[in-house]
Amino acid sequence: MYIIIVGGGNVGYYLGKQLLAARHEVLIMEKDRQRCRTISEELGEVVMQGDGCEVAMQTEAGFGRADVVVAVTGSDDDNLVVCQMAKMEHNVPRTISRVNDPRNEKLFHQLGIDATVSSTKIIYNLIEQEVGGGEVIPLAALNRGNIEIVEVEIGAKSPVLNKTISSLALPEEALVISIIRDGHAILPSGDTRIQLDDSIIALVNADREPQLREVFAERAE
Repeated sequence: MYIIIVGGGNVGYYLGKQLLAARHEVLIMEKDRQRCRTISEELGEVVMQGDGCEVAMQTEAGFGRADVVVAVTGSDDDNLVVCQMAKMEHNVPRTISRVNDPRNEKLFHQLGIDATVSSTKIIYNLIEQEVGGGEVIPLAALNRGNIEIVEVEIGAKSPVLNKTISSLALPEEALVISIIRDGHAILPSGDTRIQLDDSIIALVNADREPQLREVFAERAE
């Protein structure tokens, strides 16, 4: 199969690596030039620098002959646009989208996206398992407490890059519960240092979610 992956972050990179190992034809589309160079050095000439939302770039990438298009950027809006255009403009048989905000999943399905993947739901399942001291956090308790699970990817311009968890100026009652690094989930301590391309998983009161995202947000040069 010919599979196009839009988004060359951790998710796109490791997905592409696994698909290549399974002998599929793969193309990873990524806007960031430096990230493209990094992927190319590790996986070879399977990466294309460009905006996967643009028709011209999609045509150049070969959307018209793709069996599957997977959109895994950090933006739900971009992922939706990529998948809709793949369907409507290029008649791609199957589209799969990463959904960063699980509240968008229903909309994605209504708009014709074949399949969605929400890491938030996966993390919910992890939270049901035992944490410290045999305590279990039930999902219903999170809902009643108006708690959100937030995932943030760390880019090269993030102000928290190379900082420890304990040094972060997190909103009151926010908690970093996991870091996805190199395809594996780790349970961080206060001394854990944040690295490039980490995916930070945190719990936060819903009304403080924007403040939490601002802590990790990339800054313009």
